[in-house]
Amino acid sequence: MSKKKKPETDYNSNKGTSLVIREGSPEYGKRLNIGYERTCNCGPTHINCMTAKEWLKSQLGVWQFNYESRDVRDKKLHPATFPISLSKKVIELFSHQGELILDPFVGSGTTLIAASDTDRNAVGFDLQKHYIDLCKSRLSQKGLFSNSRQVAIQDDARNIHNYISNDTLSLIWTSPPYANLLNRKRKNKSRRDRNNEQLGKVEQYSQDERDLGTMAIDDYTKAMGDIFESLLPLLRPKAHCVINVPDMWWENKRITIHVSLIEELRKRGYELRNIIIWDRTNIVNKIGIFGWPSNYITMGVTFEYLLDFWRPPIKKEK
Repeated sequence: MSKKKKPETDYNSNKGTSLVIREGSPEYGKRLNIGYERTCNCGPTHINCMTAKEWLKSQLGVWQFNYESRDVRDKKLHPATFPISLSKKVIELFSHQGELILDPFVGSGTTLIAASDTDRNAVGFDLQKHYIDLCKSRLSQKGLFSNSRQVAIQDDARNIHNYISNDTLSLIWTSPPYANLLNRKRKNKSRRDRNNEQLGKVEQYSQDERDLGTMAIDDYTKAMGDIFESLLPLLRPKAHCVINVPDMWWENKRITIHVSLIEELRKRGYELRNIIIWDRTNIVNKIGIFGWPSNYITMGVTFEYLLDFWRPPIKKEK
């Protein structure tokens, strides 16, 4: 008996739109028929639309970015956001106009905004309704003349393969939950003003058992490996996957999340291409003294890692 083909949601007749999908929506759980081919005139071997001058600047391995007025800075809306300019940089470096971008942990929707700005199609997933609502609100303010399409879906990242066809993604770009880093009361030890409104708060995204932010590092690493293994066939060969993570301290021990993810994704078929440092010193305010005089610890809030993998090229048979 042949398998019944999944129905597709067709957006081709409705250019420049955004869509929110939730359980109960007619599009929920169905294959998306969304654009993924280049609309630019770049050469076939080019991995992006950059000029040689732009490429040269991007070769630096330490990046800095500033926030703009459209960025989400309010921790009450989302506890861990990144600038639109960072997202645009990654998208422009590893994709072409018209291609398809995936953010499996879309959160506040910054990836979708950046994709719209750069004329890329994008799909983002999140478990939590309030984050999808935030995506919807931000997407409603996007430019009227955008030809790209952005879709925010409230569903588990483990179900992404139900929505996206194999070999159609040009980039996976995401900042996932950082294991159980946020799932504890803030002590503000690194803050000059410790008694601010964040003191004692648990800023974890949710207590949903599916939420990676509730997991200890070993369970988290395996869950991330399972998810990204399922995403690998969706990427085109030589398409990139960039993951933004910090490390964390737990009971006076450094938990090297970036090392755990590198090792796990290599096991799952990805190849590490680059490690870029996101230098956050220009956007961190009111840092207090920490560890002096007996315990030197670098300030984790001042830098994070951008781990750049790709799906290895398919080897030609001899």
